[in-house]
Amino acid sequence: MTTVDIASDQRARLLAAMANVVAAKGYAATTVADVVRAAGVSRSTFYELFASKEACFLNAYNQGVEDLIDAVRDAVHEAPDDWRAQLRAGIRAYLAQLARMDHFARMYIDEIHAVGAAALDARAQALRRFADRYHATFSQARAADPTLAEPHPDALYVLCAGTEQLAAERLRAGGDVRELEDVFCTCAEAVLTHHQED
Repeated sequence: MTTVDIASDQRARLLAAMANVVAAKGYAATTVADVVRAAGVSRSTFYELFASKEACFLNAYNQGVEDLIDAVRDAVHEAPDDWRAQLRAGIRAYLAQLARMDHFARMYIDEIHAVGAAALDARAQALRRFADRYHATFSQARAADPTLAEPHPDALYVLCAGTEQLAAERLRAGGDVRELEDVFCTCAEAVLTHHQED
């Protein structure tokens, strides 16, 4: 392996370790020593790659968000050419990814609130990106029905934040977030199919 490959592998191991340790202990109780032990790398290697525990957490969070968005995008791309089918496919992929990435899900939904202002900014940016995905779906819906009213950006943001909160409660209760697919689809369609006033 090249030096670049080794650094990339170490970085990936540290990000995975951060998600795993935070899921087990919570962010506040997690130490750099915990993370490097779980990753099997040295403390000096950690600080060569990340400035702090918070920086590592944010990198792990942002990587997980990218994985979620990629899963949604791929599912929408593979779905039939119908906006409702693509909406459902994207929601199904989002929930399946959360169920599959259970350690990241704890970080994504719960522990992000314990980290600080930079983490809350990262969460807000993630929600805006998911809101953009919903707006792309709206554009397809409006092409099929020009009488649909443009949803307010804040309505799309509330849709994302509200569904995330519902997923959080389901995960905390030990439930299966994939069971929320129909509820998520119903809420999304309600926001996306508001008609213009005569």
